[in-house]
Amino acid sequence: MKAVRYHGPGQPFRLEEVDRREPEAGEVLVRVAASGVCHTELHFKSGLLNLGVAPVTMGHEVVGRIEAVGEGVSLDRVDERVIIYYYLGCLECAYCRVGDEHLCPNLRAEYGFISDGGYAEYVTVPARNAVPLPAMVPDVEAAPIGCGVTTAVHAAKLAEPKVGEWAVVYGVGGVGFGLVQLARATGARTIAVGRSAAKLDKALELGAEVAVNAAEENAAERIRGITGGAGADVVYECVGTEESMKEASAALGRHGRLVFIGYSPDSFTVHPIQLVVFEQKIMGSVGATLNDLYEAVGLVERGVVRTVTDRTLPLEQFESGLNALERGELVGRAVLVPGR
Repeated sequence: MKAVRYHGPGQPFRLEEVDRREPEAGEVLVRVAASGVCHTELHFKSGLLNLGVAPVTMGHEVVGRIEAVGEGVSLDRVDERVIIYYYLGCLECAYCRVGDEHLCPNLRAEYGFISDGGYAEYVTVPARNAVPLPAMVPDVEAAPIGCGVTTAVHAAKLAEPKVGEWAVVYGVGGVGFGLVQLARATGARTIAVGRSAAKLDKALELGAEVAVNAAEENAAERIRGITGGAGADVVYECVGTEESMKEASAALGRHGRLVFIGYSPDSFTVHPIQLVVFEQKIMGSVGATLNDLYEAVGLVERGVVRTVTDRTLPLEQFESGLNALERGELVGRAVLVPGR
């Protein structure tokens, strides 16, 4: 089969012919129908994210149909449309026992990270990691649920925005669009911050109350003005540069919760007196739980959240999608469609 492979930090991804792995006991073979292009792949490509495993097939936002099953998996699952949960923990540690499989210190697999993922014609995963998809959600629209929406669901649970609170989404893109919609659904008042007029317009369409263009004005000052000087109750930081982190922190109000989702080579600095005097919380949010994925699918099925896709590309044009993402051209996800 064809697969897009990572060969180490700083090296270009390569489209290669590799053997597909047939399902073993408890596993399913999924013919990939759509695979979203996430910013994480750029971190692999640049070397910022190096998990020490190469070569490996990229892609962790994966939708497809089960083509074959291993021993112990019901034949009824053949031809079922599914979306992939990309973590596989040890299922025995304290984190896995309470459902925090994404924090497992002894991961058995992580598809598209340390295990072969979905930038390919097929992917093989445990049956439990293949989550059924409702018929009304098309493949291309479903692919971004696997990370873009699940990451937003998980981060929102940590931040706990409340009715009437001000929630800032700093960096509106794949995850940011989901956060805007979730904040709206909880009754929070949402401020979208970005540098692309097209992305900010989309955020307003999805439910943001105000859009702030950080390329044209000081975002922290504008947020303070919008909130009557109080600052934001929640700030989701989806960018992680020195400038964005500084502005996100400066925009945070009393009892404010700053949630880091994006990252870059830059470091974050804040004086503890700000955190102490205003009783602020700073936390990180990574990935999602299996239950978060089930919830995310349900949110999209009910129309509470909708995914945003910019373009579809054949697997052979993966580089075009990555380049467009790096240049900031995409309004939503680029989605690879193997076999197109």
